[in-house]
Amino acid sequence: MSFSGPAVGGDDSIRIVGAREHNLKDVSLTIPKNRITVFTGVSGSGKSSIVFDTVAVEAQRQLHGTFSWFIRNQLPKYERPQADAIENLTTPVIVDQKPVGGNARSTVGTMTDIYSMIRALFARYGSPTDGRVSTYSFNDPQGMCPECDGLGKTVRADVDKMLDHTKSLDEGAILLPGYTVGGTEWQLYANHEGVDPAKRLSDYTEDEWHTLLHGTGGKVELTVKSGTYKVNYEGLVVRFTRLGVKRDLSAVSDRTRESLQRFITEGTCPACDGDRLNPTALATLIDGRTIADWSRMQVTDLIEVLGGIDDPVATPIAEAARTALARVAAIGLGYLSMDRATMTLSGGEGQRLKMVRHLGSSLTGMTYIFDEPSVGLHPRDVGRLNDLLRALRDQGNTVLVVEHDPDVIEIADHVVDVGPRAGVHGGEIVFTGTVERLREADTLTARGLRGGGAVKDTFRQARGALSIADADLHNLKKVSVDIPVGVLTAVTGVAGSGKSTLIGDVFMAAYPDTIFVDQTAIAASSRSTPATYLGLMDQVRKLFATASGVAPGLFSFNSTGACEECQGRGVIITELAYMDPVTTHCDTCDGRRFKESVLSHTLRGKSIADVLEMPAEEAAEFFTERALRAKLHTLIEVGLGYLSLGQSLSTLSGGERQRIKLATQLHRTGGVYVLDEPTTGLHMSDVDTLLTLMNGLVDKGNTVIVIEHNLDVIQQADWIIDLGPDGGKNGGEIVFTGTPRDLLAAEHSLTGEHLRRYRLENAAT
Repeated sequence: MSFSGPAVGGDDSIRIVGAREHNLKDVSLTIPKNRITVFTGVSGSGKSSIVFDTVAVEAQRQLHGTFSWFIRNQLPKYERPQADAIENLTTPVIVDQKPVGGNARSTVGTMTDIYSMIRALFARYGSPTDGRVSTYSFNDPQGMCPECDGLGKTVRADVDKMLDHTKSLDEGAILLPGYTVGGTEWQLYANHEGVDPAKRLSDYTEDEWHTLLHGTGGKVELTVKSGTYKVNYEGLVVRFTRLGVKRDLSAVSDRTRESLQRFITEGTCPACDGDRLNPTALATLIDGRTIADWSRMQVTDLIEVLGGIDDPVATPIAEAARTALARVAAIGLGYLSMDRATMTLSGGEGQRLKMVRHLGSSLTGMTYIFDEPSVGLHPRDVGRLNDLLRALRDQGNTVLVVEHDPDVIEIADHVVDVGPRAGVHGGEIVFTGTVERLREADTLTARGLRGGGAVKDTFRQARGALSIADADLHNLKKVSVDIPVGVLTAVTGVAGSGKSTLIGDVFMAAYPDTIFVDQTAIAASSRSTPATYLGLMDQVRKLFATASGVAPGLFSFNSTGACEECQGRGVIITELAYMDPVTTHCDTCDGRRFKESVLSHTLRGKSIADVLEMPAEEAAEFFTERALRAKLHTLIEVGLGYLSLGQSLSTLSGGERQRIKLATQLHRTGGVYVLDEPTTGLHMSDVDTLLTLMNGLVDKGNTVIVIEHNLDVIQQADWIIDLGPDGGKNGGEIVFTGTPRDLLAAEHSLTGEHLRRYRLENAAT
């Protein structure tokens, strides 16, 4: 059903004139207010540059400008986007896919504020109770478990991994890095009077063990090149706990963090058994259950429990909590529990929870901005998502959605198609109007909407099987399944059905040599680029050095070749107190990051800056060297030919990160690949490229397992493993295994039901 309203333009529209962020080419655009506008286009076309980097940034910048200088200094600072004019903006609410929080104390309950309602219920209705809400908070000293400080788990040094009991200290019994025999750290223990360095650890007395591991006090003399000195003694566990366990590991390098974590073990807190709360809080019951029992319940079950409360004081609180939980269930997250740590949520789950928070708001006249909200959603749940988007619009808000899913595009009142392609070939508006008019247009999106491919009818034969037996992790119900070798297998099912647990956890633990490619951030520095990630730069620098007769380091913007004015950034960022940061183009290097003297050296007529500005597809033609061209072609094969070699990796989307990781693994043979929702961030026209890529991997002798919701991928697999029948406690079972052709006839599979519907819709168009 189309939502009627005034024509686009005037005060009823957001107006953009001459937008030039990233690859945008002087884009001018009007966006209707109080409507759902979907922005679509191929990956890298410029959708996010319009919605997030232009509209959202300017709206936030202007909103923050209304506050006092004191408050502004506490808020994130935004620079004015590159555009001639951005007008008629309203207050923005940005619901993106950034992680909702890495804090170990953040849970689904605390993030949604529903746990606060539950705490109030226990304070007023539970028995026995002192009436204080803070008593039931694991983030408050009055309520938290004193042993684990409210975390529900304890992190300890693993003595068995730190020491080899069959050796003496003289033989190298301490396995921690830096404790080599004769070294300063080693002397702290070998030179202590209560420890015999020549005695095998397995022969130590109880007192000797205590001294070695937990002893404190006294002095130990250490010998170094400059002489001797004395230091205070502390046992090995005491010292490691101070320096390794209780240290903020976010401040150390990835290598150091990984080294330390090998000797750390994490377990459930023995005092509270993982409940996070102290005995006083856990003594309060409602219908025989503690607040921790309530927090562990699946959302759908907790809704039922709250519905059973009938008390004049408690019922209003219970109803408020029940209403909030119903919103969580309505968005397809009914399988979650209140105690689920937010750091374990996927990007899609986190984004949908953010949506739920805003749905309870009575504010109107806002602009809600969503970044591919269908990510991680089974086709069954996309309908629920659409209901929420419509609800936000019908409350009197403007809804802007960056999206590829045809079912989400279908509900748009207005569509903006960006393209025509990606990178330097994009940055233009190729269509604006209704969905009906878009279907008739000549754009990549329009062609995608007019119908997908057919269901596969010929299938590869497996060369064996990789077996999983009696898997019961999380919600899996003793699942046993064979994954065929040498074919393309799609693992499907609604959100929370157990797909990621089965493959990402159980299968990966059983087959650790498997190549797992997901969308997590790439561990690299802020200056990392596709060229450095793929290992191209060393050879490129050597080529320039050979051609010019100078040192290779001169051709690095992280080294001697960097522009001295901007230190190789290309821009100069000036932080001003109480004001937005000012980023100015570096006039010294003209934004090219290198000294002028470096840019005078060329290779085949191009400077090093020219090369780094090249898209991968252009660079593949420029370089004649076989090794370089092979690596560049891997970027093109994964659909990232539009990325420039010098683009910062921090600017890549989750889907782009996944594909650039895959590019480094493409030419292996005989291996097993697991791809976790690789269509995330992919335009309909790019799915065929992905399918070609996956089929190519299989044809080279590899086994490919893809966790996926996209029906175009599912119908082109050789084998399907469908989990369900629903999410959470109602999932965790295999509901179907077989070919896509057989899935069309499956009666108890939600995936099969939606595949049948999809085929009928394609036949109709």
